Amino acid sequence: MYITLIILLISSLFFMSGKVRSDLVAMCVLVFLVLFDILSPEEALSGFSDKVVVMMIGLFVVGGAIFQTGLAKMMSSKILRLAGDSEVKLLVLVMLVTAFIGAFVSNTGTVALMMPIVVSMAMSGSINSSRLLMPMAFASSMGGMMTLIGTPPNLIIDGELVKNGYDKLTFFSFTPVGLVCLLVGMFVLIPITKIFLTKKGEGKTDKSKGGKSLNDLVGEYQLSKNLYRVLVGEHTLFKGMTLKEINLSQRYHISVLEIRRKPASNNPFFKTGTQEVVNADTVIYEGDILYLRGDFEAIEQMNIDNKLNFLDTHHPEQQLSNELHFHDIGIAEVLIMPASKFVNTPISESKLREHYGLNILGIQRQDTYILKNLKDEKMHAGDILLVQGAWEHIAKMDAERSQLVVLGQPLAEASKVTLTHKAPIAALIMIGMVVAMMFDFIPVAPVTAVLIASLLMVITGALRNIEAAYKTINWESIVLIAGMLPMALALEKTGVSALVSQALVGSFGDKSPYVLLAGVYFTTSLMTMFISNTATAVLLAPIAMKTALSLGLQPHAFLFAVAVGASMCFASPFSTPPNALVMSAGRYTFMDYIKVGLPLQIIMGIVMIFVFPLLFPF
Repeated sequence: MYITLIILLISSLFFMSGKVRSDLVAMCVLVFLVLFDILSPEEALSGFSDKVVVMMIGLFVVGGAIFQTGLAKMMSSKILRLAGDSEVKLLVLVMLVTAFIGAFVSNTGTVALMMPIVVSMAMSGSINSSRLLMPMAFASSMGGMMTLIGTPPNLIIDGELVKNGYDKLTFFSFTPVGLVCLLVGMFVLIPITKIFLTKKGEGKTDKSKGGKSLNDLVGEYQLSKNLYRVLVGEHTLFKGMTLKEINLSQRYHISVLEIRRKPASNNPFFKTGTQEVVNADTVIYEGDILYLRGDFEAIEQMNIDNKLNFLDTHHPEQQLSNELHFHDIGIAEVLIMPASKFVNTPISESKLREHYGLNILGIQRQDTYILKNLKDEKMHAGDILLVQGAWEHIAKMDAERSQLVVLGQPLAEASKVTLTHKAPIAALIMIGMVVAMMFDFIPVAPVTAVLIASLLMVITGALRNIEAAYKTINWESIVLIAGMLPMALALEKTGVSALVSQALVGSFGDKSPYVLLAGVYFTTSLMTMFISNTATAVLLAPIAMKTALSLGLQPHAFLFAVAVGASMCFASPFSTPPNALVMSAGRYTFMDYIKVGLPLQIIMGIVMIFVFPLLFPF
């Protein structure tokens, strides 16, 4: 028992210090529990096969697809427009939208998504963003209480109930609790942020400086100017020919920027069209949509000569805007080095298309942009080329640093591009997952429903590939949970859980179940200020269960006290990742969290102690 307590104490100190990664601490805990013969190797590794851990992996993938398709951003942007110029209405809408998204995906991802949207809306409405960011972070945690999958502590107490022979919780068992949390949060935060956060950071609206975005490049090189779409029809003369054979650049001084191609399969569920990398050997097929850049008169003449059709207006002053997509094909700037073999070489002889599959769309030479008749233009040292091609091809140019230097990070930029054409698919999959979990018609639900949904997100292309799916998973959180679950088993085997349970019963049990419930809630709430909410829930859920059963009480209220107490921690910037994420963006100090978060945390606890018995009678 004493060795287990020492291991727990030391690991808690490391969790609190934050100087060592939490997953490394959890793995060290596992090793020491095995070395001191407290757990067998099988027991120590049991956390990695636990349903909670497997489900969390799947949920990270599903959540990642929702972000990658831009589904969450589309929903939140449209809803937030309803706020108008009202600061209170915007605060309420920010909290509602954030809580809604946080009910289905991780609170960390929710805050990362919402933060730029909220800051942008605050700036456009001349509202201080610091008054919105902290409530937004808190709302993401409140939203996690809305559903079974909203936050890890919810899954942990569900597992504890099932382990002790009780029915598993339904998908929306947490919804009444989450709604109360959100109402209390809005009721407290509207006045308290007005008092403590209104003056924060006023007059400091400088934009953070960073690299050029893809939209910046489109605007800088005027890619949307003189951009037209034409459709290859049944009677088009060059149908079935290659771009080299057609030779549009020579005949009409027209550049083909992009080709959108109909899917080979007629099943819209799996494909919604593809982008083709344009090169000399690209064959033009019926149904292709060509994105062309050139003078209107030249493109109009080409259409007449070859029997193509404009897809947009014929008026030269009304061109496309923001129509170029970067799902598979990207753009990037490339610097010509002084010792490069490309210096004084005409674009037509550079062979960038042959070697890298890249097209050159423009040249920046000091303050001048060369955008037309590029074929015969010679490259100079210091020129910056705007190239277009597959993201991985652009990234490969990094190997040629003595010749060319890619400005920016192509693969990082590719990961930011949302697959908006896949958003409906992601929405259908997520709705299907929620329905399956609600009605429990899939065996071993909800873990099976989550796994099926995560697989479908990859198979249907809502995530680019399996590597992108792996990148959505927060492996530190997964290893932390899998490593700390066996600690609860060790506490039970060595009698520590029984000892703590007896202490709680001895201190509060003879007074009232409400007092005991308060003891469980505020013990959890206090611990979460120093160690992660997941680790706190793992340790205290078995103790809450044992405490309730020892007094002959129904355990549900006590377990919900653990889940809510672990998640509703607002008094520290380091108690939850969302709190930490908004600290610098909102220019908050540690004392701001004490002033705003501590009263909310205490009021939330008091309200919940009276709400739990109403929802889950003793």
